[in-house]
Amino acid sequence: MNTTTYIRGCIPLVFNISSYGFWENLKSPDVIFGYSLPLMEFQILLIFVFIIMIHIFLRSFGISPIPSYMLAGLILGPQLFNLREVLSRKLSWDPALDGNGPLRGLSVCGNIMLAFLMTVKISRRLAFNNGWLPIVIGVLSFIVPFLGGFCVRNLHTDNIDPQYLSPSKVLAERTVVISSQSSILLPTVVHFLSELKILNSELGRLVLSASLINDIFASIVSIVAYLAGTYKNISPMTAYRDLIAVIILILVVFCVLRPVVEWIVERTPEGKPVADVYVHAAVLSVIASAAYTTFFNMKYLLGPFLLGLIIPEGPPIGSALEAKYEALTMNVLTPISITFSTMRCDVMKIVYQYDDIGYNIFLMLFTGVLKMLTGLVPCLYCKIPLKEAIAASLLLCSKSFSEIFLYESTFDDSVISLPIHTPFRYDLHIFIWFVFLQYISQATYTFLIACALINSGIIPTALAGLYDPKRKYVGYQKKNIMNLKPNSDLRILTCVHKPENISAAISFLQLLPSTIVVTVLHLVKLVGKIVPVVISHHSKSKRVVTNSYIHTAHLAFSQLESVTMTMFTALTHENLMHDEICKLALEQVASIIIVPSGRKWTIDGTFESEDEAIRRLNESLLQSASCSIGILVDRGQFSLRGTRRYEINVGVIFIGGKDDREALSLVKKMKHNPRVNITVIRLISSREIESTNWDYILDHEVLEDLKDTDATNCIAYTERIVAGGPEVATTVRSLSEDYDLMVVGRDHGMASPDFDGLKEWIELPELGVIGDLLAARDLDSRVNVLVVQQQQQT
Repeated sequence: MNTTTYIRGCIPLVFNISSYGFWENLKSPDVIFGYSLPLMEFQILLIFVFIIMIHIFLRSFGISPIPSYMLAGLILGPQLFNLREVLSRKLSWDPALDGNGPLRGLSVCGNIMLAFLMTVKISRRLAFNNGWLPIVIGVLSFIVPFLGGFCVRNLHTDNIDPQYLSPSKVLAERTVVISSQSSILLPTVVHFLSELKILNSELGRLVLSASLINDIFASIVSIVAYLAGTYKNISPMTAYRDLIAVIILILVVFCVLRPVVEWIVERTPEGKPVADVYVHAAVLSVIASAAYTTFFNMKYLLGPFLLGLIIPEGPPIGSALEAKYEALTMNVLTPISITFSTMRCDVMKIVYQYDDIGYNIFLMLFTGVLKMLTGLVPCLYCKIPLKEAIAASLLLCSKSFSEIFLYESTFDDSVISLPIHTPFRYDLHIFIWFVFLQYISQATYTFLIACALINSGIIPTALAGLYDPKRKYVGYQKKNIMNLKPNSDLRILTCVHKPENISAAISFLQLLPSTIVVTVLHLVKLVGKIVPVVISHHSKSKRVVTNSYIHTAHLAFSQLESVTMTMFTALTHENLMHDEICKLALEQVASIIIVPSGRKWTIDGTFESEDEAIRRLNESLLQSASCSIGILVDRGQFSLRGTRRYEINVGVIFIGGKDDREALSLVKKMKHNPRVNITVIRLISSREIESTNWDYILDHEVLEDLKDTDATNCIAYTERIVAGGPEVATTVRSLSEDYDLMVVGRDHGMASPDFDGLKEWIELPELGVIGDLLAARDLDSRVNVLVVQQQQQT
């Protein structure tokens, strides 16, 4: 498609979109770059080639992809390939048809979608639901650096080179530096917290709340500043018009569009996706709002930000927007936006104009120190540990990709070179000049981008050393079953992911004494939200009946007689689920956590599926939990045999080690249940000799205690001698035919030298060697398995 445009009798401008390919002109095949679509495709291809090449190198150091986007832009910038300048005149000599125009438009679309989706996924309740501390930090972290920077802004203006910037523009540039350093952009904070996997930590929630308040406060100041600039530099009437336009936009968004969104949510049945037409209408409204705010001299991200505030996070609309546009925005549009923006940097400008931007560097450091102190002092006042307070302050001062878009909005070299052919073009030039009066120089722009690049690479490493969320799970108190006092209640945290997990968990809990205290945690993958949420369901909670599955699960666990039971729902990201489990186990003082294995069998014993996400969660739990862990493998028959009409045969395979001792301690809790028949089978190596090893001594004491008169009346004990790995596998498989539930330890310490050959064929490492044998797909048995690991973090 080709379009010819005539402008007031001037020469025609042919705007070519699609080419005929290389064969259009075989002597000069690069003619295809005179068409906008092939040119943009070539630019995108180059961008992603360099991004991939750089990230292949950086990921070996554990660096996220964001610095790769920035470095790709620097390589494609004036220092090396100078892609923007080389391709700027490919479409036309007229700046209106600049060769970078299509790519610039795609970049702007990426910024718009990123701002909108990020606002949708952040809960507005987050800002004011975490007490007064984040409010104080959020407000002070903007006001103190902003006012402090303004106090020293006017110093050292006499020695500025006139060829660099005029004195008035130098002050404007310093204002931009001060305001940008005072702001905390939410996408940056979310990026760092996600990368460090601490979104759901206390530190993460504090920083998110503070940054959201800072963002809102900075947006209000930005609107006022833009209106004041328009009033002063253009005309009072234009400023009044823009103010009325902003008020109209706010009224339309909150008084018209918000009721429409609420009506759509009410009209969508529970558990059903929202209609596609509403999702596409939301995105079109976002683009229209960006155009509207741009026309009235506001930042084009203001409209998407306001629309994002009225759309509820999560299902049905928030999750639908994430499903349709999240991957495109984060994997395609955002890398293009970041790279395109950094392509405008010229590192040599910093060298040549260092004397002129030296005071800007001082302002950055000065406002940064003030900002860090405003985050550090309130945290220390609230008795937050020093390392965590420093980590929070660093997060509040961090810069990354979202700041690049803020810097770019104050820097645009194309306006300066805009030719003046007509009176209309002259008026437009003057208008743009005044609206964007607060331009920063290319040297300052490059330095700010370089600081964001360094932040993106260094901040995650520094924070990882300062704040480790796993530290709070490291307990000095023994939280396992073996070390429970005789009269203490057994506290269990059981996790369910799907409906089929409920019956197996209940059947297992019914084998234990009625003195147990059970906490049920329903884990739900977070979709359309950023901040994880934990909901408590108690008898008076109205939120219990808002979800039919939660209501059913609550009623099912209520069948446990004489058992103290509480229930929670955790909506969180897959890679953070283990953290939510560990936190709740710590709060509930649980001795053991029971989780499903992720493998599913049908009622007739046929293997059906395997959930890799649950397996990854279990592996993370085994590494970080502050108490013991039990992984329950349900072959589809446990829930049927677990009813009160059947007797349950429970077998314990004891080899040695602390995990086996913990498994035996758990089974001992079942000995007073008249329906449970317990048998302990000890596997003894034919090469075993007596040892002075501490584990061996403890194993001997536990078994001697088991053989006493009281235990013998309730628990049967037998021994099997095995010669090596193959005989162990045969013995374990034969034992599986005699029991409904096998309880085994995950690791056997120094007691299993003859079993190493089995480790080469292990399929489920999280279950250990014996657990893997009992959970094998090809095992023709109905036995259910509980693999126990004793508390590791001590």
